[in-house]
Amino acid sequence: MKKNFLFVGMISLLVTACQNSGSEKPPQQYTMRQFMDVKGIYSAGFSADESKLLLGSDESGIFNAYELDLKTGEKRQLTASDKESIFPASYFPADNRVIYTMNKGGNEIDHLFVRDSSGNSGDLILDSAAKASFYGWSRDKKSIYFLSNTRDKQFFDLYKAELIPSKKIDQEDKIFIPPVLLYKNTSGSDVAAVAPDESYLALTKEITTNNGEMYLYDTKTNSTKHISQHTGDARFSPQYFSLDGKTLYFLSNEGSEFTYLAAYDIASGVKTKINEAEWDIMFAQQSKNGKYRVIGINNDARTEVKIYDQANGGKQIQIEGLPEGNISGVNISDSEKWMTLAISTSKSPQNIYLYNLETKAIKQLTNTLSPQINPNDLVEGKVVRFPSFDGLQIPALLFLPKGVQRGQKVPALIQVHGGPGGQTRLGYSDEYQYLLNHGYAILCVNNRGSSGYGKSFYAADDKKHGNEDLKDCIAGKKYLQSLEMIDTSKIGIMGGSYGGYMVMAALTFAPEEFTVGVNYFGVTNWLRTLKSIPPWWASFREALYTELGNPVTDSVALFNKSPLFHANKIKRPFIVLQGSNDPRVLQVESDEIVAAARKNGIPVEYVVFPDEGHGFVKKENIIKGSEEVLKFLDKHLKGGK
Repeated sequence: MKKNFLFVGMISLLVTACQNSGSEKPPQQYTMRQFMDVKGIYSAGFSADESKLLLGSDESGIFNAYELDLKTGEKRQLTASDKESIFPASYFPADNRVIYTMNKGGNEIDHLFVRDSSGNSGDLILDSAAKASFYGWSRDKKSIYFLSNTRDKQFFDLYKAELIPSKKIDQEDKIFIPPVLLYKNTSGSDVAAVAPDESYLALTKEITTNNGEMYLYDTKTNSTKHISQHTGDARFSPQYFSLDGKTLYFLSNEGSEFTYLAAYDIASGVKTKINEAEWDIMFAQQSKNGKYRVIGINNDARTEVKIYDQANGGKQIQIEGLPEGNISGVNISDSEKWMTLAISTSKSPQNIYLYNLETKAIKQLTNTLSPQINPNDLVEGKVVRFPSFDGLQIPALLFLPKGVQRGQKVPALIQVHGGPGGQTRLGYSDEYQYLLNHGYAILCVNNRGSSGYGKSFYAADDKKHGNEDLKDCIAGKKYLQSLEMIDTSKIGIMGGSYGGYMVMAALTFAPEEFTVGVNYFGVTNWLRTLKSIPPWWASFREALYTELGNPVTDSVALFNKSPLFHANKIKRPFIVLQGSNDPRVLQVESDEIVAAARKNGIPVEYVVFPDEGHGFVKKENIIKGSEEVLKFLDKHLKGGK
């Protein structure tokens, strides 16, 4: 999956911007601690009786599990971790026990845990070195599916564990009958969907980051059928099987610039296009009894959701009264009466809304913005486009600080997303609102190679990293310089993961372009990074090598595009933020680039968090990191030459 390779888990990097009239009242200035009083929140589904909602929230300073009573609005904290983040995944089908995931310090070795009715928790994964993920409940709700690489650390197998049919047993080690192996993965395929009767599994396999295959695995005969035979590059992503198990619904961009929803008839092998749009369809899902189909469309960096009533001729449902914004989560209850939607904008943090599909009533369940912050002081984003060096139109999100008077000039930052191939979207970011509030403009560049803008744009940076994608960022700088309020001599570049690489590539390979750099755990040595990828990435290692380069056969090219080996060219100050437990971009990457620059007398600030991985999730760490970034920018960008 192109470009999930260095995906930035850090919620802060999903960010946007706003246009400014230049004559409004200056906003009140806030501290980062006030911004971090905003509650990050998501829904993990309804309870068995649909009276409560399971939530993940960081309001305690770290993610924990909560439940919300839908009638009274009362919220109760279920877990009280103060060290490791807990991410709830599901209630049990017939009671209020909870399944959640947790790793150690961001090392990404996730395990599955059960919290019982007494508040005790136990690990379901006995192999401490194994990584596991929750895959859902069986159709009859008597068993759990999960993926784990305990057999072979390179590949994820699919397991099924049946519940012991006794409500009296609350100890975790007695909840499930020992798991059964449903699919032994020896080929590097990924399980993408399970038929309701378990007769078939849908599998995918990465060929390159722009090309893949789809297979149908018959669990009765243990045979595999290749069902995506095609010419040219195309990607396939199974979404779900029909309730009768006769049809597989999948996403693909075969023969199209954008991804659409299609159906594969298992008996005849016929494929039929079901839904398409002028943008990529990101996901499709079906309610438990098949009444509703939900699709999400990546509409110019904002998710547009469409819901179809399949029991009423496929008529699209019109939901009135919802605020406009980016919809990042949709969940329909098993009774098909209730639906929750998670909605945010670039100036409004994510909140959860409850919709009654029968009465059409809407209720806002959460209010996550801190009462200390005036919503009118926050910044809304604006989608813009500008031409790059070769005329290619580059999409971006522009946001400008409020209260800037006519004639006043402000410093600015180019922001680059993670990936490669991620996308900066119209979602809320505390960190970026903090910088805006302190007088910085930001242009979030979705450079060539970003997802969401079609097949050709997505592939346009392959084997060109640090060159043409960097030129897109430089073109973004020129766009900023065309704006009246921007101080043309004070433009920096910032980003995380792949975006952090772009920061260091800019400072190394275009050392005169940007005044400063802000590097969140960015790659600086592609040779090491591509050799040291975690074992569980084996299934798409070759696809990564095809896009980025093979560290053995393309070593010269990777050497040439790695900033570490050219650090003597760096002229401008930069700051690096790194998690010690990062399995994707190892801390040594940041250690070495910092040491190399300091050796040449370049001012460098370095912040290391011993309890974080690839992306920061603990509020105190985010506060400290953001404050250090602002101090650095105030000194070297706003106050520098």
